Amino acid sequence: MWMNAELGPEADHQEVARAIAAIAVEAGRIAAAAQDRTLGRVEKADGSPSTAADLASEALILRRLAALFPEVPVVAEEAGAAPHGEDLLFLVDPLDGTREYLAGTDEYAVNIALVRGGRPVAAAIAAPGRARVWAAGGIAEEAPIPAAGPPLDWVRIATRAAPAGRVALVSRRHGDPAEDVCLEPLGVTERRTAGSALKFGLIASGEADLYVRCGPTMEWDSAAGDLIVTRAGGSLVGPDGGPPSYGHAARGYRNGPFAVLGDPSLAAAVRLPASCS
Repeated sequence: MWMNAELGPEADHQEVARAIAAIAVEAGRIAAAAQDRTLGRVEKADGSPSTAADLASEALILRRLAALFPEVPVVAEEAGAAPHGEDLLFLVDPLDGTREYLAGTDEYAVNIALVRGGRPVAAAIAAPGRARVWAAGGIAEEAPIPAAGPPLDWVRIATRAAPAGRVALVSRRHGDPAEDVCLEPLGVTERRTAGSALKFGLIASGEADLYVRCGPTMEWDSAAGDLIVTRAGGSLVGPDGGPPSYGHAARGYRNGPFAVLGDPSLAAAVRLPASCS
């Protein structure tokens, strides 16, 4: 069990990251094991879908986080945005890529990030359909998801230097003309589709170079991936060229536009709109 005083600047955030990675893996197994992915499907007020798997995954995550980190408030997608003004909080997406999940693909994930002072300090992304999990505290790591139990075979990962022909990851179900404009000066020669938070993991593991998102997203969509890519040697930049901050209750935990870069030197060519369309 960790108390708030133990999660400050001197904390072993890698240990925390591995702990929340184990929770993410356990939650991901709930979604992966579902016989009927459409069970409990509803459309939320913002038009996005939710399923019984979203709710079950989130319920497990909330229980596990409460047991390990009893003093830390949680902002989770399905439960809603309750905390206000906390310096330390968890951001949770229990099933990132629900549309991909409903379509029967393996491109969905579970995201958990611990945020302190506006920036993530420990994070995990579990992709049960790909049997891969990423984590970051002081460094970025990846492990295969075993058939049972927590991930054990962690390997340090790193982004790659931008090659002459760059690979951009794009969404299959979210398109935005502003994103095409942003990609133009970045030397992209190949576009690959990838769902949800998988994009962050693939860039952190050096398998792609960039991902631009100008449409609306929430903080729980990106906080975990932000830290994992950053600790792997890359960067996530907003319209002002700097990293975004998190924990903004006043704006409903909504993100602005951002670019995920495996090679931070690409930031000079990024031109993002000031706000999401």
